[in-house]
Amino acid sequence: MALIHHAQLSPSKSEILATWVPTQPWSGGSAELERVDAYRFDDPDGEVGIETHLLRTADGRVLHVPLTYRGAPLGGAEDSLVATMDHSVLGTRWVYDACADPVYVATLVTAIATGGGAADLVDAETGKATQGSVKVSGSGTPDSPVPTIGRIAHTSDATTTTVSAGGVGIVLMRVIDTSAGLPEGAGVLTGTWPGQGSPTLLAVLRPGVGRVKS
Repeated sequence: MALIHHAQLSPSKSEILATWVPTQPWSGGSAELERVDAYRFDDPDGEVGIETHLLRTADGRVLHVPLTYRGAPLGGAEDSLVATMDHSVLGTRWVYDACADPVYVATLVTAIATGGGAADLVDAETGKATQGSVKVSGSGTPDSPVPTIGRIAHTSDATTTTVSAGGVGIVLMRVIDTSAGLPEGAGVLTGTWPGQGSPTLLAVLRPGVGRVKS
């Protein structure tokens, strides 16, 4: 589950995204971004917030932007720091491009390998749980082995970010192509959201690499 706090953020998430996204090679330089929706993964240790934003550009493209929120700097990820923000409940939060964050990479790989999905959203004050309107699903099964994550490196081009994590490879769709077919022989994460009812490719886990853990 993902705890949702009723908090004041400075700068806001919208402000952070509006500043950082246009500087990325997959943004097309678009400075006009409209929020489509978002989904979250759950950090099993409850320390790192993991939120993926779907943003629409002025020319109609949908961008796929995962971020992580941490209570302290992530060592070795200085180049992937997006911003710091003041959270009225949790204090200072360090915001990272999630593709550089081992917690995000591990949760994404686990979701793909085991058929997992987005976390339930739980109101931190009331304890009430709800499901977000973005539905994501991995192509694996609950009893499938999960690749072990190694040291992370990532590179981006005009449409994707490729993550190498030891023997594990992931291709994250940065510009979502709603007409794209699913690759054969690879694990995938797909999603639907309001206005997009057909499962759409969001990420690919390269098959047959890396050690596995039970």
